[in-house]
Amino acid sequence: MTTMVNAYAAPSATEGLIPTQIERREVGPRDVLIDIKFSGICHSDIHTVRGEWGPRSYPLAPGHEIAGIVTEVGSEVTKHKIGDRVGVGCMVNSCMECENCLAGDQQFCDSSVGTYGSVDRDGTITQGGYSTHVVVTENFVLSIPEGIELDVAAPLLCAGITTFSPLKRWGAGPGKKVAVVGLGGLGHMAVKIASAMGAEVTVLSQSLKKKDEGLSMGASDYRATSDESTFKDLHKNFDLIINTVSASINISNYLELLRVNGTMVNVGAPAEPLPVNAFALIGGRRSFAGSQIGGIEETQEMLDFCAEHGIGAEIEVIGAEQINDAYERVMKSDVRYRFVIDTASLV
Repeated sequence: MTTMVNAYAAPSATEGLIPTQIERREVGPRDVLIDIKFSGICHSDIHTVRGEWGPRSYPLAPGHEIAGIVTEVGSEVTKHKIGDRVGVGCMVNSCMECENCLAGDQQFCDSSVGTYGSVDRDGTITQGGYSTHVVVTENFVLSIPEGIELDVAAPLLCAGITTFSPLKRWGAGPGKKVAVVGLGGLGHMAVKIASAMGAEVTVLSQSLKKKDEGLSMGASDYRATSDESTFKDLHKNFDLIINTVSASINISNYLELLRVNGTMVNVGAPAEPLPVNAFALIGGRRSFAGSQIGGIEETQEMLDFCAEHGIGAEIEVIGAEQINDAYERVMKSDVRYRFVIDTASLV
């Protein structure tokens, strides 16, 4: 038997989110019921509910940065128990049998199920974390270690893993120079994590208005991309560039900042194509790559790493009634650096 829970959802692609109720399935043998305490607002939530990434079913409750407490477990659950501090990120299911799943890359499974707006394996449409409770199969529930408060942990389930994964894969660490393009929700996590990994970090931002904040997060340098001298001064300077912005930039100019064998990784997702001058790649045996989130095992590794190094997101906690205003502020880049919904306001 399903249960109705309080939520904030978009009635259509052209309307603001409103208070409503959504269905949650009965807790099955391998399921975990989570009392959601905090849910982060990701830029992708806005793109999705507004239909900018394709048509969706409505009403739709977004949210894939979920932190809460386990209140019920199924009879066959072994990984979690009542009272555990847990999180849910961008996925809630996959086939668990394909090559990618077996390699720990569930995010690349052809049957991967998004936390909201996706068709689950039982045929229902998933609803996300802008709600009081969620039921998730145990394999997709992460443990939030002690030492990270739930509110600052919530954005780690997307912004944290989205930046941790490429930093780890492309070898950020001692002796490596890493540039982070943009200091927003993703960018500020990239700076914190890359610095904790031991890399020398430079922020590349349009202006210097966040310079002091970027340096306080672990960056050793902060440059304005609106200043043409930046690209001259930093020519062939970096081993790795993480581009976190979801807007069109001149990729070729940034590729020229890479050393020989350097890599630029896009984690931002602009709607329009990003043209690349082939000579910017050929001239230094450089690579232009993409990355999204990580798998479940890597996401747990990221949470453990953040706990060990005292890393949490910089957040502004809001009530549910402020969600629509928060969306507009996100679009204006008016947030330091992630909005997090206190779901107690949904009761």
